[in-house]
Amino acid sequence: MQASPSKYRTWYHPYQPDPKFKTRAAYFSMEFGIDQGLKIYSGGLGFLAGSHLKSAHDLKQNLIGVGMLWKYGYYDQGRNPDRSMRAEWIEKKYDYLEDTGLEVTVTINDNPNVKVKAFVLKPEIFGTVPLYLLSTDLPENDHLSRTITDRLYDANDETRISQSIVLGVGGAKIVQALGGADIYHLNEGHALPAFYYLRHLGVDSSRMVFTTHTPEKGGNEERNGYHLNNRGFFGRTLPQPELQAELVGDMLNFTVSALRFAKKANAVSKLHARVARSMWEPFGLDKKIIPITNAQHPGFWTDPGLLKAFEKENARVFLKRKKELKENLLKLVLDQTGKQLDPGVLTIVWARRFAAYKRADLLLRDLERFRSLMARPGQPVQIIWAGKPYPMDFGAIQIFDRLITTSREYPNLAVLTGYEIGLSKMLKEGSDVWLNTPRITREASGTSGMTAAMNGSLNLTVNDGWIPEFAKHGKNAFVLPEADAMQPHSVQDDLDAENLYRILETEVIPTYYDQPEAWVKMVFRAMKDVVPAFSSHRMAADYYRQLYKA
Repeated sequence: MQASPSKYRTWYHPYQPDPKFKTRAAYFSMEFGIDQGLKIYSGGLGFLAGSHLKSAHDLKQNLIGVGMLWKYGYYDQGRNPDRSMRAEWIEKKYDYLEDTGLEVTVTINDNPNVKVKAFVLKPEIFGTVPLYLLSTDLPENDHLSRTITDRLYDANDETRISQSIVLGVGGAKIVQALGGADIYHLNEGHALPAFYYLRHLGVDSSRMVFTTHTPEKGGNEERNGYHLNNRGFFGRTLPQPELQAELVGDMLNFTVSALRFAKKANAVSKLHARVARSMWEPFGLDKKIIPITNAQHPGFWTDPGLLKAFEKENARVFLKRKKELKENLLKLVLDQTGKQLDPGVLTIVWARRFAAYKRADLLLRDLERFRSLMARPGQPVQIIWAGKPYPMDFGAIQIFDRLITTSREYPNLAVLTGYEIGLSKMLKEGSDVWLNTPRITREASGTSGMTAAMNGSLNLTVNDGWIPEFAKHGKNAFVLPEADAMQPHSVQDDLDAENLYRILETEVIPTYYDQPEAWVKMVFRAMKDVVPAFSSHRMAADYYRQLYKA
């Protein structure tokens, strides 16, 4: 990666920004899912950020991305000899990234001279706005400093704090070196140090905005404020009274702090906005939160053959292309698992980041009912699971391995590894049903079902996240009746499993086999309803109209 021409050392786009989007916005995110070949993402947050940068480019917005150049990525998902999951860390190289020549220093702990270099992903590579990726893996840094940008979401708490400082303070300094921005947008709270650093420079909070992505505790980071102060988190050492004003007790809640700074913030669906307002109302921060529902980039995610057949309303050509895509997927299943699934069989997929509340194993709740489903005479089904648990989330890994063990008992079950953008696309293109089973109110948005619908895969889902804004049961999706989120988890799980089996047995499977014309009508309705409402073009424009405007 050689130093690039000087144009990437200033605020640069390969186009004249559209006057509607002339505000200079810098978008900070810990991960960006842009292409299978650029492994700097873990899941939905990254997929969302990647689609945002693509749409910003398509709409000629005056926006840049600021992220991290992860040496080992998130992790590579492999298998142990018994086929259980194994996390592997393999060094990544990207010859198409260019060294901008921009280098800044940040203070971490007692080291005031940690070097941070910016590399750029140019717009012509993957069709995004310029994305500046930060690295501390530099010869002039000491060993510990070099390892800060090794792994996305490193399990070591001290490293995680350092990563926030690099992205926040280092990223803000890079933006300043580029000429500064009118708006600084944090996608989640990971880059919170940027706001503290900017405030110290005199940047007004009217130029700071924030997106909160989840009601989950793990996504609303909280750390001891005195420790953060000693680590250099705030860009300088805060005096005691100033520090105490930032804390709740001894703790700094990243989301609370980001909301306090921001002139305005957004939740990622209408339902999530209600949940988030309720969460942060005790802090007086609820009125800052507006809904801007997450979305995905149709041009990247939709198979052109399916799209063309849909636009011509040609069911025959659509089903022919769908079968071809399913055959491609099943070749991969055969390669990974040795199982020869049938392209003529209803194919159900559950695939996303593995986390306990997403309930990947909900279908196994009643094993007798499950066995009956898997041996249904004359109307067979086959099920594929895929996803990446956090590599230190041993409970989620245990669920993943349980699914692998269960799949050994059935020729029509498969569990795939390597769930990244490439596999995600194949699963959405090749599936008939996209299964979504989080406990209700826990999934702030959930975008995988959007791109599934773009590829003619019907959502079978709880009514959470973006789904209430999209789904019409029996028209463009299959929606489970809502469980009471205040009930114990076991009660919710029993009810949702019962409704899942019932809808599969009495609606999904019979419609697929006995009413193929009705099935295609639902598929086409879903494809019509998902775009443009859940296109990232709409989302990127909403950010300018609703979040960035004065």
